Amino acid sequence: MRFLYLLALLSFLQLTTIRQTQAQEQIRWMQFEEAVQASAAVPKLVLVDVYTDWCGWCKKMDKETFTDKDVIAFINAHFYPVKLNAESTDRSFEFRGKSYTEASIAKAMRVRSYPNFILMDARMENITQLPGYRKPKDFLESLERLMENFMQGED
Repeated sequence: MRFLYLLALLSFLQLTTIRQTQAQEQIRWMQFEEAVQASAAVPKLVLVDVYTDWCGWCKKMDKETFTDKDVIAFINAHFYPVKLNAESTDRSFEFRGKSYTEASIAKAMRVRSYPNFILMDARMENITQLPGYRKPKDFLESLERLMENFMQGED
């Protein structure tokens, strides 16, 4: 009986550790207005993932690319990451004196395909768009190149 109790306890502890590790190994997504505030306080690049609920490639990015440990570590270290539903009008927020929904700001950013990734500087100015699905390695390489080019332009 003690053996079963000990086995159950060890299984519980192992599951708890796995869940904690998985929770730590996630991209810390923000809402757009949270990234604006965070970037104003501590300047950092902003990566906006513009998606729709019906987009199969967006779901594939979430399932395969955004769960990759290297992608997670890179995004969390270098960006304020934002998830933006290009069709959502559920909530509104203020940005530069205007009221927006997620749908209206995606339109203002001229996003026309999904998934689409907007790279913004710390002043919340659009630097570029990175449209389309990318495998983890390709996505990381694209982000690294964009960051290198941006940093060279800042000098």
